[in-house]
Amino acid sequence: MDIWDWVLGAYGRPGVPEATLTLQDQYGQNTSYLLWAVWAETDDPAALQAAAAAARGWNGLALTPLREIRRALKAPHPPVEDRAREALREDVKAAELRAERVLMETLAQLVDGKGGAPALRALEAASLAWGKPAPGAALAALAASLR
Repeated sequence: MDIWDWVLGAYGRPGVPEATLTLQDQYGQNTSYLLWAVWAETDDPAALQAAAAAARGWNGLALTPLREIRRALKAPHPPVEDRAREALREDVKAAELRAERVLMETLAQLVDGKGGAPALRALEAASLAWGKPAPGAALAALAASLR
C-alpha cells in the first residue's frame, strides 16, 4: 500500500491522532517519521538514521514553521476579520499537510520493501534514533492504536 494511503488510514483509527499529538507535543518526536518506521516495518539503525536526518531537515525548513503559523492563526488577531484569518489558517493547514505528505513520500523512497519489525519495535528504534527517546508507554499507546 502507498505510504500516504496507509497514513490516512492510520489517522482514521481510534487513538492514533491523540497518540501522535502526545508524542509530538510532549516528547518532541516527529510523528511522520515514527509512522514511516511502522509502515516500513524497520528497526534498521542505518535506515532510521538516514530517515531521521531527512525528517529533521524537513522539519526545520517546512513542517515546524508551517505548524507554528497555523497554531498562531488560531487566535483572533484584530483588526483582521475572523473569517479572513480562519481562511488563511485553513490554507496554511493544507500546506502543512502537503509538507507532511512530501516528507512521508521522501522517507518511503529510503527503503526497499518492508523490514518485518513489529510496530512497537519499529517505534522504539525510531524514537531512539530521533534523539531523546519517548517513554515506552507513549510509544506503546501508538502501536496499540495502529493494530
